[in-house]
Amino acid sequence: MVVPRPGSIDGGEPELRGAPESAKALKHFPPYGSMSGGPSGDTCPTCRGTGRIPRGQEAQLVAVIPCNDVRLKPRRTKLYVCVSMAGCLLLCCLILFFFFPRSVTLKPVSVLSVMVYFSPGTVDMKVTNLINITNENFVPVQIAEFSMQGLVARTVMGKTRITNMTALEPRSQRSYTIHLDLSLKDSGLETYCKSTTIKIHTLFLELQMTMNISYLSHIEQLSLDTFEYIDCGTNSTVPHPVR
Repeated sequence: MVVPRPGSIDGGEPELRGAPESAKALKHFPPYGSMSGGPSGDTCPTCRGTGRIPRGQEAQLVAVIPCNDVRLKPRRTKLYVCVSMAGCLLLCCLILFFFFPRSVTLKPVSVLSVMVYFSPGTVDMKVTNLINITNENFVPVQIAEFSMQGLVARTVMGKTRITNMTALEPRSQRSYTIHLDLSLKDSGLETYCKSTTIKIHTLFLELQMTMNISYLSHIEQLSLDTFEYIDCGTNSTVPHPVR
């Protein structure tokens, strides 16, 4: 009767007692492919059980992550995505609100004074007007040019042009005093203004105003036509609002 030697299984080949020392040293490392460090699995062939990648092979090796690894399933993913989308939407709304172009209005306020000068063949007048310019934008507005011309009976009697007007601050209103020189050379108007039998020499003056502005990297032109009455006979015109 043959008795199995200690260390053999069912009479098989006896257990090898001279196993390499390296195989014994690898027993304390987790098996390759095991997440929990259990006995199932093989030794990692890349790091050979040491847990470290050989130097010089970092760009040649590929890391393998199991599909059930918790790192592939981050927590609160939907919450982070919704918060990010809400933040981006809020930022876009704020940008549109503050940088959306708004109106810049030009409005005549009143006639401050009218100085009348009689000369042979002409009637010269210097009309001073007060205008308001309102900026509804959240950015400053630069006034590039302002021009105004006065017409009597659809005939241009004088022009003025200003290029050194200061910029408008955001959400502000500024008043400007504009001087317009008129020269009435029409014989009928001259006779009407110089007549001594007429106490009030009223003229309806048409003002055509044009203003070029620039803001938010674009240029815009504003225009306005208005009427006002003045006295061309004497310097009796008192300040009055434009209606």
